Amino acid sequence: MQARFNESVTNALAQACLSELAALGVSADSITHVVVPGALEVACALQAMAESEEFDALIALGCIIRGETYHFELVANESGAAVTRLGLDYQLPIANAILTVENMDQAIARQEDKGRDAARVAVEMANLLDELM
Repeated sequence: MQARFNESVTNALAQACLSELAALGVSADSITHVVVPGALEVACALQAMAESEEFDALIALGCIIRGETYHFELVANESGAAVTRLGLDYQLPIANAILTVENMDQAIARQEDKGRDAARVAVEMANLLDELM
């Protein structure tokens, strides 16, 4: 699940994530890559995917950069809370790689590592829940 807003960063997050999923042995036909307008729309699409019961794990990719208004806090808090709530409500691992940063330089510095990390978290948690349930 990729938010399109701050697209250069979210494209890099997605590419790093997809590459790491492949390296972890996840087949391309097991991956559904969905793009939504922004971080606040991620939760709605994640919920639809969770309700389908077709996925072992989900990944939220996005980038929220602080601006001059309170909007940053609203988007960061609400998107983060929604992703967490969905994971708990559906007992489905959701790796949250929605970056919340002060500026574009910080986003660029984190985009590849967070993309790869999200893939590793999703696979690890899917395997763990499979063992526990």
